[in-house]
Amino acid sequence: MSRSTLLHEGWTLRAEPGRQVPPEIAGTPVPAVVPGCVHTDLLAAGLIPDPYLDDNETALAWIGRTDWVYQTSFDAPDGDHDRVDLVCAGLDTVATVTVNGVEVGRTANMHRGYRFDVGASLRPTGNTLSVRFDSAYRYAEAQRDRLGDRPNAYPEPFPFIRKMACNFGWDWGPTLVTAGIWQSIGLHAWSSARLATVRPLVTVDGTDGRVELHVEVERATDTPLTVRAAVAGGAAEATIPAGQRAAVLTVSVREPALWWPRGYGDQARHDLDVTLAGPDGGTLDAWNRRIGFRSVHLDTTPDPHGAAFTLHVNDVPVFVRGVNWIPDDAFPTRITRERLAHRFDQAVGANINLLRVWGGGRYESEDFYDLADSLGVLVQQDFLFACAAYPEEEPIAAEVAAEAAEQVVRLAPHPSLVLWTGNNENIWGWHDWDWQEPLAGRTWGRGYYLDVLPRTVAELDPTRPYWPGSPWSGSEEIHPNDPAYGTTHIWDVWNTDDYTKYRAYVPRFVAEFGWQAPPAYATLRRALSDDPLAHDSPGMAHHQKAIDGDLKLQRGVDAHLPAPADFDDWHYLTQLVQARAMQVGIEHFRSHRDVCSGTIFWQLNDCWPVTSWSAVDGDGRRKPMWYAVRRAYADRLLTVQPRPDGLAVVAVNETADRWRTPVTVTRSTLDGEPRAKATLEVDVPAYASVTLVLPADLAGPDEPRGELLVADAGDGAERALWLFAEDRDVRWPAPALDAVVEPVDGGQRVRVTARSVLRDLTLFPDRLDASAEVDEALVTLLPGESATFTVRSGTPLDPAALTTRPVLRCVNDMKGRAPS
Repeated sequence: MSRSTLLHEGWTLRAEPGRQVPPEIAGTPVPAVVPGCVHTDLLAAGLIPDPYLDDNETALAWIGRTDWVYQTSFDAPDGDHDRVDLVCAGLDTVATVTVNGVEVGRTANMHRGYRFDVGASLRPTGNTLSVRFDSAYRYAEAQRDRLGDRPNAYPEPFPFIRKMACNFGWDWGPTLVTAGIWQSIGLHAWSSARLATVRPLVTVDGTDGRVELHVEVERATDTPLTVRAAVAGGAAEATIPAGQRAAVLTVSVREPALWWPRGYGDQARHDLDVTLAGPDGGTLDAWNRRIGFRSVHLDTTPDPHGAAFTLHVNDVPVFVRGVNWIPDDAFPTRITRERLAHRFDQAVGANINLLRVWGGGRYESEDFYDLADSLGVLVQQDFLFACAAYPEEEPIAAEVAAEAAEQVVRLAPHPSLVLWTGNNENIWGWHDWDWQEPLAGRTWGRGYYLDVLPRTVAELDPTRPYWPGSPWSGSEEIHPNDPAYGTTHIWDVWNTDDYTKYRAYVPRFVAEFGWQAPPAYATLRRALSDDPLAHDSPGMAHHQKAIDGDLKLQRGVDAHLPAPADFDDWHYLTQLVQARAMQVGIEHFRSHRDVCSGTIFWQLNDCWPVTSWSAVDGDGRRKPMWYAVRRAYADRLLTVQPRPDGLAVVAVNETADRWRTPVTVTRSTLDGEPRAKATLEVDVPAYASVTLVLPADLAGPDEPRGELLVADAGDGAERALWLFAEDRDVRWPAPALDAVVEPVDGGQRVRVTARSVLRDLTLFPDRLDASAEVDEALVTLLPGESATFTVRSGTPLDPAALTTRPVLRCVNDMKGRAPS
């Protein structure tokens, strides 16, 4: 049997001499954690400030332009083995590996693993392993100079190196160019043969499951081998004759329990065990994964609206309620399984059923995919190309091909993975971002997206669909971002327009759209030393990476809300606009579910404390937008929508059960006096929507600035609201309320009873205790109505502070609110 030994102990790190290296670091060995990276080791040693605080990021730019050497010592594995390999799961990025002073390998790709035969270089004890990392900047800039520059959304050389692109900075991320042994490293001692790759192609045929298992071996001796596989009561065996290196086994399983996306059924998984045996029957190697039996296909059939983009799992169409995912930390080794589990809980808590792993980050971890499998969260994985023209020349082309093959094989067992995407916005960029003239005929990535990658998926995992880009229309003859075909990104809304423009689109599938807001107040106070905080104070400005981001935030406030009088107002209002923008967009797209088959908003998470499009900020705190998304993505949605013939109530049902309920629609004054009222009977089939146009007396106000429309479902589902004027113009009364605070296990319950209308009532308990969280937000109450908020915190909070501004907020507490 083979033997594996991790080499994660005893490492040191040192900087190679360089002009920019601080004298206290130059030549000094630093304890190193493996897996890890240079930044986290220097931070742990107290040699650099936290790069996430204030503008420290800028002062640490030298790290990415320095060469670094990791070193440790180890003993050789006991016993006699035909081979001893050094297995490097992930080296970041341009590395030279030596054992006892002998070079055993070089790498230039963060996104793939490497295996080097080191047996001839080993002595029994006291071996020295060194990994030298050349500056990623110097390597990428040299490739750029050799191949010719390419257009790029950012002035950084990331397209010229196979490394996490967002290390070089993004419009939501810091520029922190890492180096290090970022995944496991160790020795694998083996004899005769080992399992090199195991590739299960899992399908469903009627009620039966089928696993077509492709096995490749690496040999040290030339003897017959036996491969055995077993799963869910089925088994198969194959012989690999001497001189051959591959076998295909097919395991059939009668009526296995299927794997379903969350909301459609259970997430049944089955252990798939594979063993490799020698001529004497002894086990040489073993492999195990949990698989799920399910089918997946993408319906792109042309129709009167253009062409569909509908995901089917087990032959059931799934309306995607998705969100984009970026790396959860700029330093990936700080992302623990526990942290990922919390982020998945936040996604599921917001009724999300798909995560799109964006192409400027990484191929996500086994922990990420195992959590997705267990929870029924679908995953769309981008190949790693984003927002730039990528060269197709060597050595990059060979790295891309090897990386793609490795990752397709690695992720094949996971039932949650339902779609591979070739790139993020690069085909769109070639069309619309003025790339063609500066490219002057040079390669830009087309060959990857339309040849190399689809061929790789087709050859190695034909059970899953591939889509060349996000966005992509399905054909080079149609503009890649045509909303009527395939997937579309909607960014004009954030960049140049108002969020109500989402209603101008009825797309087939929206793969990106979003609106910014600052992070939670406690996150800002931890990360910034600005005193006082202001939207344009130095730390706030440094942690706003989007072009004209603050101007766009202010444009959103100006279009809808009263003018902020101070930073507290600005913080609340910009977070409120973000929440409303996402609610308007999602509810509109869902109301057209007969045409639109999914939305993936930008974005769930952040990698550091920053003003961004996220629903969960860089410290893991939920913004008000998260609560708005939870409401907009609910299984059963009631929404008021403008239609050509007037206002309509739309009921959307994403459950397997018919939804029958009376809906009471009331047009009333702000003080709760009804002006018109009707009860509608809603009957929505499973996985469908129904639109009911409202009569004129409900849809037409007598006083637009003094009335609102409320639709309430009889079964207690979320109510839907419609205002006839913008909040800045509505004659909101000064807020009048009664608040009662009482202790509960782990926190406090706050019950608010409205004596006046209260618009978007929200609690911000993190202003009092950084650990505090609240279960609800953005609640509008009519006079006489009540709402209960449960606050969980590490310490009891002052009831008076908990129930007054700036902790308890509503639109009509604004000092600058519109006059009556």
